[in-house]
Amino acid sequence: MNQTNRNTALFLILTIGVVCLFIINISLGSVSIPIKEVFHSLFGGTSTKETWQYIIINYRLPKAIAAVLVGMGLSISGLLMQTLFRNPLAGPYVLGLSSGASLGVAMVILGAAFLPESVASILLSSYGVVLASSLGSFLVLMAVLVVSYRLRDTMAILIVGLMFGSLTSAIVGTLSYFSTAEQLQKFTFWSLGNLGNLSWTSILILFICVLIGLLLSLFSIKPLNALLLGENYARSLGLNYKRSQLIIIFATSVLAGSITAFAGPIAFIGLAVPHIAKLVFQTSNHTILFWSTLLFGACIMLICDSISQVPGGDITLPINAVTSIFGAPIVIWLLIRKKKMIG
Repeated sequence: MNQTNRNTALFLILTIGVVCLFIINISLGSVSIPIKEVFHSLFGGTSTKETWQYIIINYRLPKAIAAVLVGMGLSISGLLMQTLFRNPLAGPYVLGLSSGASLGVAMVILGAAFLPESVASILLSSYGVVLASSLGSFLVLMAVLVVSYRLRDTMAILIVGLMFGSLTSAIVGTLSYFSTAEQLQKFTFWSLGNLGNLSWTSILILFICVLIGLLLSLFSIKPLNALLLGENYARSLGLNYKRSQLIIIFATSVLAGSITAFAGPIAFIGLAVPHIAKLVFQTSNHTILFWSTLLFGACIMLICDSISQVPGGDITLPINAVTSIFGAPIVIWLLIRKKKMIG
């Protein structure tokens, strides 16, 4: 089988995988719903039980859509950062966006005691936390964009992003030190990530943000391919490096910032999924990597979310813990397998 046919077959398998995992994800949970009933509810029919119909439409379906959006968005933003900085350890939060979001949420949750009760109750609502997270990410983004405009060296921008992350983490640590146990518990729950508390309005906003980020990423495929051989080579091809850099950083910020605002900081996905796509498709061409990373991200996030439900049980595991526990061994195994094949 030649490379083109192999890639086509892999894309077909991944697409079918996303659809199957999406249906399975909806059927799993504390209340087990037969897959046949899921089909009835999703494709115009009505479930035999009103309770099942209500659970699917109001809880399971938004959560499954959120898993797909989060998986796709974080995976692509990880791919963008790894190519821009030519660093396999770069992820979607390398610019300090997650730390900025955490600072915004910490200011609301951990600093609520210093605010009037009426103001604190508004800020501690679900949309208040989302707004605080978005504002924190946005402020860090503005700072990074200003710095990236002034600095020519890409590595310097990476270091600045890490410094912003360290600074905001230090402020969060200071706030945590003076907070009550209840406040710390709320903040810890947010930091563990959660896909299950999003309304349809939140899903719509998240979808628009992820769509904008993905479209910007799609238009960056040619610059990303040019950047594979370095900044000087890309310039020699006539690439407007500064503009491409700003678009890539902005796309990553929109994706990572919006996802963190609505779902919390989700670990592993953005760092590891691009490596999985590269290992499976055996290419560095971003025309292929964009779509393969997109599909792998959706698949892996749906699998992790299904595992976090502990099918048949009433327990829900933190999504952050599941993504790392499930995903890290897969990447290690793929790397060892690749090494053996080369050897």
